Amino acid sequence: MDQFVKDNRSPINNNDLLLEDETLLLIVDVQQKLINNIKNNKLLIFNIKKLIDTCNLLNVRIAITEQNPLKLGKTIEPIAENNEYPKFEKMEFSCSKKKNFINYVNEYNFKNIIVCGIESHICILQTSIDLLQQGLNILIPRDAIGSRNEIDNDTAFLRLILSGAVASTTESLICELCKTSNRKEFREVSKILKNSFSN
Repeated sequence: MDQFVKDNRSPINNNDLLLEDETLLLIVDVQQKLINNIKNNKLLIFNIKKLIDTCNLLNVRIAITEQNPLKLGKTIEPIAENNEYPKFEKMEFSCSKKKNFINYVNEYNFKNIIVCGIESHICILQTSIDLLQQGLNILIPRDAIGSRNEIDNDTAFLRLILSGAVASTTESLICELCKTSNRKEFREVSKILKNSFSN
């Protein structure tokens, strides 16, 4: 497996708060033929969209993966409405097997990767464990990952945390990226936070 290039930054500590320029929002496989069978899929999409809106506001980079898009379709429109996000097509369940993804992570020296999307027990799990093994700090928003079956989702989340990923939520990560109500973007961040889900 290709190795990530180590840079001169300080060692990663999962107790450190997120810095915008060191963080990537990775949206995994939220595709047309997968999303309909995911439990609580509307809430999942809603929370991922909140993360996207915050990251766009705070200049945090965003990337998308697609599993076998010829068969499973492209990323759904609410997620992929900005065509400038880099996309990484894959057949492997873990996107860290893709050299172009590794090169992308190395290019921007990401230390922290917020991993959201589907399915928790397959592509989220395998991608996150691979990235943890490469020394990256992986954050999992519990309310922005999903699977078809609740037991798969819950078991995957438990394994991820036991493997060293950091448990979080959408709102917590938004506030962690924002850090202060004094910054000029906070008014818009506050609107994102106050936006409530309605089924």
